[in-house]
Amino acid sequence: MRDVAILGVGMTRFGKFLERSLKELAREAVDAALASAGLGREAVQAAVVGNAMAGLMSGQECVRGQVVLREIGIGGIPVVNTENACASSSTALHLGWLWVASGLHDVVLVLGMEKLFHADKQRSFRALAGAADVDAIAAYPETRSMFMDYYADLTRAHMRRFGTTPEQFAAVAVKNHWHGSLNPNAQYRNTCTVDEVLASPMIVEPLTRLMCSPIGDGAAALVVVAGERARRVGGRPVWMKASVIGSCKERGADEPEITERVAGRAYEMAGIGPDDVDVVELHDGSAPAEVIAYEHLGLCPAGEGGRLVADGETALGGRIPVNPSGGLIARGHPVGATGAAQVCELVWQLRGEADRRQVPGARVGLAHNGGGLVQGESAATVVHVLAT
Repeated sequence: MRDVAILGVGMTRFGKFLERSLKELAREAVDAALASAGLGREAVQAAVVGNAMAGLMSGQECVRGQVVLREIGIGGIPVVNTENACASSSTALHLGWLWVASGLHDVVLVLGMEKLFHADKQRSFRALAGAADVDAIAAYPETRSMFMDYYADLTRAHMRRFGTTPEQFAAVAVKNHWHGSLNPNAQYRNTCTVDEVLASPMIVEPLTRLMCSPIGDGAAALVVVAGERARRVGGRPVWMKASVIGSCKERGADEPEITERVAGRAYEMAGIGPDDVDVVELHDGSAPAEVIAYEHLGLCPAGEGGRLVADGETALGGRIPVNPSGGLIARGHPVGATGAAQVCELVWQLRGEADRRQVPGARVGLAHNGGGLVQGESAATVVHVLAT
């Protein structure tokens, strides 16, 4: 397998853009990524496009990548579309990495894109429900994302088992909104307090609105190149040390859950452990999900995630900054673009280009992205390890 680098990244601001098309958002992200890489459209040999909801939101059920890229002026190359719920574009990056590592292509464009906001919010919620086994979720209300009910169940279980408090979960939202306030691409750039998080409208006990990731639109793009190409053209490559994807399965009570399984393989592939990671972008679909992910990624022992965030260890300036972009909660969560956006942030961090949210001396970054839900476990989880 060949060395693989990310040479260029670009993304739009995430937000609610009724007036902007998916094609327009994708063009902005792709143009920025190619400019960052110092390459033109003609250099792209293949593309992988992650999108989850265009079929249900706009009717563009098939050939989404071909439609969008041709509009941008990229055609005549292999294009593969990936749909893996919230992990759609991190799955696309996994395939792009594989194509380059195998020697099939030297330059691959990875694009994540989503238009999830709609004047009819029920359409958005119905689209999100398609990321689970539809036969199993008929009882969930249609007035909110059913994933919040799932997260609420996990939250209550964590509180019962470990004594984690609502204030500790609220601290995640406070941290991520602070980080988001420093990120010009974030959907929300306002700060908040623990009291404000707890006093915001209840979505499903004990999750308040400020603990939940929002609906939104956006696009993010990555230029993935062979190591020898990266060294030849110069620039500031960030190296892909691991790319691992896994799916849900039936498991016994003592078996590790999916994030533990996938992260363990990623650490092994990269030849590192959790203590070697300097910065993390992880899937905070809700504030409690971030706390639980700390534990599954090995950032702290089981049951200590609440203390980790409350003590400031995962904030900028802490021992292991998590979601300096603002995460899904503040940067936003346009589902098909989320995984690629996480990697954009890590590339900026590892290049020292993250401005006011920069993690000093960051050399190793980890991205964790989960997608969908089947029988109580993420349907797909992807972990990438990047390094300078």
